[in-house]
Amino acid sequence: MTSAIRSLVPTCFATVSAIGAITLALTACDSRPASVAASAAPAPASVPVLKATPEPAATPETPDPGSFTTSGPLVAEQQADIAAERNGRIVNINVRIGDRVKKGQILAQLDDRSLRSACESQKARMASAQAQLREWQSEQLTAESDLRRADAMRDAKIISEENWEHAKYRVDETIAEVTRFREEAAASEADLSAANLQLEQSRIVAPFAGVVGRSSVRPAQEVKPGDVLFWITAEAPLQVLFTVPETAMAAFVAGKPLDLTTADYPGLHQQGRIVRVSPVVDPASGSIQVIGAVVHPSPQLKPGMTMQVRLAP
Repeated sequence: MTSAIRSLVPTCFATVSAIGAITLALTACDSRPASVAASAAPAPASVPVLKATPEPAATPETPDPGSFTTSGPLVAEQQADIAAERNGRIVNINVRIGDRVKKGQILAQLDDRSLRSACESQKARMASAQAQLREWQSEQLTAESDLRRADAMRDAKIISEENWEHAKYRVDETIAEVTRFREEAAASEADLSAANLQLEQSRIVAPFAGVVGRSSVRPAQEVKPGDVLFWITAEAPLQVLFTVPETAMAAFVAGKPLDLTTADYPGLHQQGRIVRVSPVVDPASGSIQVIGAVVHPSPQLKPGMTMQVRLAP
């Protein structure tokens, strides 16, 4: 058994050697450079490239003015924040939200006791200065009359130069006192006007007739100039503010009638009329602002409501 195995070994080595020789021969036959091998390979057929035809840009649709609807708020021509004009403490509040007020009606009152006292003091000071002014003006007239007589008597050598100088000094003195009390009267009058102005600013009044839309004041509140206490809005006339896209603005011209509706009152159709169109297009939104007047507004309409707006047929 062992001798048989030994006899097979040389045969196996001879077989392996033969296989290795064949492999080396094949490798030597294919030892061309890579560039030569690549050039020898057939070139792939060229594939035609198809270019996509661009589709035409879509033209924006122009909205039909008859069916175009937009929305905007109702505003009154007169609306104002009523602010305090001086420092003070609220002592009276005469109106509440929703109250209708008249022009000049007092809405609230600041504590004005010290101001009233100051006004009375300035009145007394001014009255005293004016009384003193009148007295010295009378003295001036008398002194000027005495000086004229003294002038004539000096020319006639009836009085001495010393007596004439005394008359002249008397006139100068009265003129100086008249000037002083006139200035004091003017100063006291100016102080009285300033005190009266502050006293007037203690009364927060309505600048026009309307309704109280907001109130931010409470009793004993300390306020300073600029603090907003009330918001007053007129109830009429009413306007509606809305915007229209640039593509539809040609149909919205001054004088065109409007049909106004609101979701708050579905059955209400309110007439309107375009009164003003902005001459400038907003580049950010591509729209213009339009103002419409509400014709004979319904009592149900209130400033701040949102209205749907379209051109009336």
